[in-house]
Amino acid sequence: TWQMLAIYIVLAANLSEQQALKQACPSCYASQLCNCSSMGFDFIPPGLTAKITVLNLAHNGIKRIQSQDLQQAVNLRVLLLQSNKISSIDEDSFQSLAKLELLDLSNNSLAHLSPLWFGHLFSLQHLHLQGNSYRDLGQSSPFSSLRNLSSLHLGNPWFSVIRQGNFEGIEHLHKLWIDGSNLSQYEQGSLKSIKEINHMTINIRDGNIFSEIVRDLLHSVSWLEVTEIKLPVEKKSLVQNSTRPFRIQKLTFKEAFFTDQTLSQAIVLLKEITSLKELEAINCVLEGKGIWNTEEIARSGQSFVETIMIKKIMIQNFHLFFDLEGMESQINELKRLTIASSNVFMVPCNLARHFSSLLYLDFHDNLLVNKRLDETICKGSWPSLQTLNLSQNSLKSLEQTAKYIFRLPKLTNLDISQNNFGEIPDVCEWPENLKYLNLSSTQIPKVTTCIPPTLEVLDVSANNLKEFGLELPFLKELYLTRNQLKTLPGAAPIPNLVALSVRRNKLNSFSKEAFEGVQVGTVHLSVTECHRSLVVSLICVLVFLLILLLVAVGYKYHMVWYLRMTWAWLQAKRKPKRAPPKDICYDAFVSYSENDSDWVENTMVLELEQACPPFRLCLHKRDFVPGKWIVDNIIDSIEKSHKTLFVLSEHFVRSEWCKYELDFSHFRLFDENNDAAILVLLEPIQSNAIPKRFCKLRKIMNTNTYLEWPAGEEQQLMFWENLKEALKS
Repeated sequence: TWQMLAIYIVLAANLSEQQALKQACPSCYASQLCNCSSMGFDFIPPGLTAKITVLNLAHNGIKRIQSQDLQQAVNLRVLLLQSNKISSIDEDSFQSLAKLELLDLSNNSLAHLSPLWFGHLFSLQHLHLQGNSYRDLGQSSPFSSLRNLSSLHLGNPWFSVIRQGNFEGIEHLHKLWIDGSNLSQYEQGSLKSIKEINHMTINIRDGNIFSEIVRDLLHSVSWLEVTEIKLPVEKKSLVQNSTRPFRIQKLTFKEAFFTDQTLSQAIVLLKEITSLKELEAINCVLEGKGIWNTEEIARSGQSFVETIMIKKIMIQNFHLFFDLEGMESQINELKRLTIASSNVFMVPCNLARHFSSLLYLDFHDNLLVNKRLDETICKGSWPSLQTLNLSQNSLKSLEQTAKYIFRLPKLTNLDISQNNFGEIPDVCEWPENLKYLNLSSTQIPKVTTCIPPTLEVLDVSANNLKEFGLELPFLKELYLTRNQLKTLPGAAPIPNLVALSVRRNKLNSFSKEAFEGVQVGTVHLSVTECHRSLVVSLICVLVFLLILLLVAVGYKYHMVWYLRMTWAWLQAKRKPKRAPPKDICYDAFVSYSENDSDWVENTMVLELEQACPPFRLCLHKRDFVPGKWIVDNIIDSIEKSHKTLFVLSEHFVRSEWCKYELDFSHFRLFDENNDAAILVLLEPIQSNAIPKRFCKLRKIMNTNTYLEWPAGEEQQLMFWENLKEALKS
């Protein structure tokens, strides 16, 4: 009997916990996906069961994970605990989570990492530990049991030490991300235990440690991405006694800082990594004039890099930058070059002629103009070029642009979109093998025989075209989106067309010629073109609903009040901000809640107006001019008062601050002079209880001294003295 009773008690307790979980986090009930993020939990809610596979507890206030918290969630695959306040985890907290594949503990308060936490997570593939407060990974590896780990994120602004053995047990990683911005100690060989890393990102500022890490990663990393580094002036080899072949193929610098000297040295040292094929520099800064040690660079031999991508580089003295004379021998094997969003306005002809192997060139979003294009694409330059992107530059003449591009005999793909040509000539010279041309967003009003007949793909979207009647016998794809077309182009002049895009035009009729040779079943028209009346009706309904929504939002967020007060404020702005001293009629204008009128009229008014000398107070009940608009009454009263006295209380807040008419007093007053406000608190009130639209009053409550009405008689005497002094100041 006692055993049955025990079972009953356990079942009842579990049922009770599940009911509590249902109330605390409704999405957990009868669902495998349990989303409890941003719900204010300071502990893991009880009642988690085996049916849950995804548990999201991110952005709460959880401080500790205890042994029993996740004991029943044995089928959990994803556990998200990022952005809590976790500082303590019991050693066996994750013991039952053998099926867990993703664990996110980032942005918490973990001061150390314990290998016991991860000892039973045999299926774990993704582990996020970045953004905590640990300074190292311990004396051994916390990850030794994680044989299936695919991605690892770790480090933080306090992370300063990496030791040998810290990564023992990890053999293959798809992604390794380390925040080592303040890394000051790295034991050589620490990362060598990982045999293969597809992509590693490290935030590091110490250039010497960067060199040590590179030496350890030569045989394991395919793509190394480095952020915020300031390269050192170092001549020590990056490969030293390492044996070939190396594995690293791509190196990316983000937000890095270079000088002429460090960049020259880096070019020399990186040549030793014979496997390196691709270099990237994104959002980097170069402090220098291009005075590189070209003799040493030339002596160091040929570079193996085939692809260079430079984006948003900032050269602090760009106008003083040299033309890189002497670098010609280093570029003749380069295959792909991108320099985007970097203020490039020309390439010297002599340098351009040495890009003998370049197949792909991207200069989009720069400052190229037609006059400089003659130098950049001079005769004999870019002899092997097949693809050229000059979009988003400052080219103005399509005729001149075509004339210079004609000098590229092997060019097949050209993008000159988003240049403001405006006009298009009748005849242009183009490379004879040109197959792809992008002229979208170039403001051309029509298409002419300037368009080469050899094209297979043509994009003239987002222009001002009203018709399209070119004969392009080899064209396969035609993009005419966002023009002014009223009819489809004829099918006969473009017999090999496979894809046609005519969205967002003004099509209203279709001719028989437009479909000659094309099965109607293969023509796809948009809903707007097939059902115009339906679209118009839907637009009308949406506009009506939008108006209703704006009215509702305006009512809820007091938009009428804002407009009304803004108009009154603008009118008041034309007047002098303060009346001349001779026009001051009152010592203070009093703003208060009707619920507090008894204290104001029977206590404060009596005390101040019967003082010696007496103070003159302006009360809206007594002193406003009858028949005058209340806002004008308020403006006049404030301008004719030396001070404005606010009597604040919970009643004041709950009554929408003494009706909207009195709100203008705050609006006007705080625009002019915060020192003229005197705050009297009848009862304690939190500044965050004040409506958000009174941001300046909230600021005053946080920064200015205010008077608080005390309970004791002796303190009340002091209160009256302080108030009188404030009124006199």
